[in-house]
Amino acid sequence: MATTPPPASEILGTLGDFTSRENWDKFFALRGTGDSFEWYAEWPNLRAPLLALLGDRGAAGEGDAGAGAAAPEILVPACGSSALSERLYDAGFRRITNVDFSRVVVADMLRRHARARSEMRWRVMDMTDMQQFADGSFDVILDKGGLDALMEPGAGTKLGTKYLNEAKRVLKSGGKFVCLTLAESHVLGLLLSEFRFGWDMSIQAIVSESSKKSAFQTFMVVMVKGKMGVVQTIKSLLDQSAEYCNMKQANAVIRALGNENIIRESYSSGVDALLSLRDLQLGAIGDLKVVVPGRRRQFILGEPETSLYCYKAVLLDAKKKTETFVYHCGVFIVPKARAQEWLFASEEGQWHVVESAKAARLVMVFLDSRHANIAMDIIKKDLSPLIKDLEPGNPEEEAPIPFMMAGDGVKQRDVLEEATSEITGRMVVEDVVYENADGDQGSMPEKMFRRLMFGRSSGLVQSEALLIRDPHSDETDKKNKNASATSKKRRNQKKGSKNSLRIDHSFLGSSYHSSIISGLSLVASSLSAASASGKKVSTTVIGLGAGCFPMFLRGCLPSVDIEVVELDPLVAELAKKYFGFSVDEQLKVHLGDGIKFVEDSVAANHSASNGSASNAIKILVIDVDSSDLSSGLSCPPENFVEDPFLHKAKELLSEGGLFIINLVSRSSSVREMVVSRLKAVFEHLYSLQLEEDINEVLFASPSERYLDINNIDAAVAKLNDLLKFPVDVESDIKKLQRLQ
Repeated sequence: MATTPPPASEILGTLGDFTSRENWDKFFALRGTGDSFEWYAEWPNLRAPLLALLGDRGAAGEGDAGAGAAAPEILVPACGSSALSERLYDAGFRRITNVDFSRVVVADMLRRHARARSEMRWRVMDMTDMQQFADGSFDVILDKGGLDALMEPGAGTKLGTKYLNEAKRVLKSGGKFVCLTLAESHVLGLLLSEFRFGWDMSIQAIVSESSKKSAFQTFMVVMVKGKMGVVQTIKSLLDQSAEYCNMKQANAVIRALGNENIIRESYSSGVDALLSLRDLQLGAIGDLKVVVPGRRRQFILGEPETSLYCYKAVLLDAKKKTETFVYHCGVFIVPKARAQEWLFASEEGQWHVVESAKAARLVMVFLDSRHANIAMDIIKKDLSPLIKDLEPGNPEEEAPIPFMMAGDGVKQRDVLEEATSEITGRMVVEDVVYENADGDQGSMPEKMFRRLMFGRSSGLVQSEALLIRDPHSDETDKKNKNASATSKKRRNQKKGSKNSLRIDHSFLGSSYHSSIISGLSLVASSLSAASASGKKVSTTVIGLGAGCFPMFLRGCLPSVDIEVVELDPLVAELAKKYFGFSVDEQLKVHLGDGIKFVEDSVAANHSASNGSASNAIKILVIDVDSSDLSSGLSCPPENFVEDPFLHKAKELLSEGGLFIINLVSRSSSVREMVVSRLKAVFEHLYSLQLEEDINEVLFASPSERYLDINNIDAAVAKLNDLLKFPVDVESDIKKLQRLQ
């Protein structure tokens, strides 16, 4: 028997916090038993739209207990003391499960309906944690005010999001989530974003009689669970509701739907819209728990509420499934200085990184100015929980996710100078000791190298030289050992020890430079003839760097006459100051543009020979890095492989000689473009691809006049006889391939 409840003001005063279990228990206890309570939208207004949505399960008539085996499983979360469930039951829908976290109301409802509606189930349960229900348990979830109660203004979206995640989990594929709501902006905003991907969504206003229009309009939002990743615009019936609904509220909803549909149309149009981590979690690109070969998507990782920083990121699932994956998921951090490099900025380059990382899924994270001066440990700590949400498979069973970053393996670093020029930008000269570097230089315990780094290619070594002890400094060292042990003199000793090192110009730090030397086997006979006759072979090198290659070439092949062209005077200054670079009659430096130098040389040759062909062999080496790394061509700059310059290079070589290019490109299409252009200009083309390196050295010649192509073994032997420094020509030349 129903009890008489206290005044309404006293009862409503108990609900200061709609998310508090204790408050609801007190609310229902004060209301008493045996009485239903509706916050809004009563059965007469709901009957027609709900029965139309759920289907004719009560065909036998309301009050008939027979519903049939095909009746849908319906979940009513936060059921409270509403009469909605009993009305549906009486309409023929028997398989209804009601949950509420208030024991008081569940006990009351169970007593009220146990006999008359025996098939209806009741559970004391928090709707934000419905782990007692298996995935895909229900055909329909019918929420009447539950989400609204969780989404109090100012309370945030945490509980609402948690509840919707559970609702989506327990709903079957093709099932319907029906939300009866006042559609306040913060509630509607959550619904629109949470059901954006993979759900067919519609909205309508619940009819109210004109004489009984409520100040608060109720809306029925229906979400049908579909295929992950599919985006559909929202179907709205609100513009037809003016006669029976509060149009002030409806117009606000219509505007929100219009804005949302614009977003959805942009996603479904095929445009690579920038997604958020939450979008990915919601199924914007499909099931994240499954690795989909070749799947790639840019997105924003992190939000102000969930992380310290936000990051631009790319998710990449390896193109091929293989048993050789080392990691099921990995993170690759790209520093700001390298973000524009082709390897990281282009899709093709990113797939190269995935392959190298040996990860089934790689999340590439790009740092920018927001992350400047932030310790890497802090960034990794910030990223870790975000990445866990992107992990495929069962995270509990998988190995830890590794963080990867382009590193140089340096154990010890001593920066000698940092300099900046308008041409090259920031440059660093440093002495380094690598990890696991064995020392074999007398009293030096470990090998030490001097490096020139260009800031525009952070992480890449532009030039590297081996440091060795200068035997002429021994006497200076003895004097330093006998000096007084004051702090000042100890500092002088240290300085003297540093000054006792010099560059070993018989060492080539770059393997591609060794390949250039080995490739000279192609013209070994001409080099040998020039050496025997005392003549010099004209050799032009575009690009000085630290000067290590031309210094090696001068000492290794005395028969070559070298002219180096360098655009940046500061580069030449650093080469002289720190790398022992020096000029003489055999080795000269020209400061200026390399392309113009070749053009001027061609013009000078024509003037000197009056248009007749030159009988002297010439060698032209292009060893210049590019300042524009976005093109996919790291070396050389693109204008060095365009037709105008290639034809000038051919003219410079006249009837023979060798045109050599150090080509660095991770893009197969860019590489093929360069090779195609060279084939169109030069009659002969050879390639020497370095193992485990991205450098490829190309050798081109306008004719076979000076080429030793019939007996390469004999040519290798001739070159070895000429070389003054050791070079493993035999090993290199085995990799030489004829392209044309």
